[in-house]
Amino acid sequence: MKNLSIVIVSWNAKKYVDECLDSLRAFSSKPDVEIFVVDNASTDGTPELVRDSYPDVTLIRNDKNVGFAKANNIAIARSSGKYVALVNSDVVVLDGCLEKMIDFMESHPKVGVSGPRMIGPTGVSARSYMSAPTLWRSLCRALALDVAFPNSKVLGSYTMPYFKRDQTAEVDILNGWFWMTRREALDQVGLLDETFFMYGEDIDWCKRFRDGGWGVVYFPEAESIHYGGASSARAPVRFYIEMQRANLQYWRKHFSRISQCAFMSIVFLHEALRLSVNGPRLATKSTRADASYKVKRSIACLRWIMGFDDRKRVEAQ
Repeated sequence: MKNLSIVIVSWNAKKYVDECLDSLRAFSSKPDVEIFVVDNASTDGTPELVRDSYPDVTLIRNDKNVGFAKANNIAIARSSGKYVALVNSDVVVLDGCLEKMIDFMESHPKVGVSGPRMIGPTGVSARSYMSAPTLWRSLCRALALDVAFPNSKVLGSYTMPYFKRDQTAEVDILNGWFWMTRREALDQVGLLDETFFMYGEDIDWCKRFRDGGWGVVYFPEAESIHYGGASSARAPVRFYIEMQRANLQYWRKHFSRISQCAFMSIVFLHEALRLSVNGPRLATKSTRADASYKVKRSIACLRWIMGFDDRKRVEAQ
């Protein structure tokens, strides 16, 4: 058995995949480490880059985009590490990050999954955790109460603005940019839910770890850089709608029909309020570009909630 398996899923993010794998060169030749890249039918030369420049990496090429969860599962099923690290393609793994995470999990056998501190491309620490979704937290976010009262745990919403990012602590959710899980916990909890094509699988998986009695821990002593949205940045409105679809899917999986309806009502309120705020900003030159994007996003989401099938139109935005 290997000690560590590293899994990276790629889709048309060649530049980022190159940087990610380059940051892992020190691990690629270690006998107790295996690295997988699962490519979801990229057309930008990503698989050729991996094949030609990183011969120690196991490349798995899918003939279509099977989604984030399924692509990870394909590699996890072939892996043998005591620990499995799922790393986004737009992550640069900093020196010592993986070693610190393994040492931490070795010392804390009840931790099922951990995540490092996220450093944004500008060098500033970014949020990589959240509270479990509830109707109250969703309403607080819709009404921007988390912005008005950032130090309040009651009004803080799922974004947890009050959380201190320099503290190691159990959290409800670790966002799916960089996870390390132990094989024992993974075997009990099971693979990622492949019905989540994009987004939502992190919320679901972390809930299943917690339900199984395993700790979900934010571990800021380990750090890595996350560029964020390497694939989704190319079609922000489309991916925003996909995120909302995933959120609704999560609610359908875990909550009653009444709760689902209440959740969607809150999402409608959220987008309607954002539209009322950003609409007038279109009249000001300095805010027009940002407002235009946000208005398009809110309109697309509202139309989706009302049942309009705008997939082709949204994909073009």
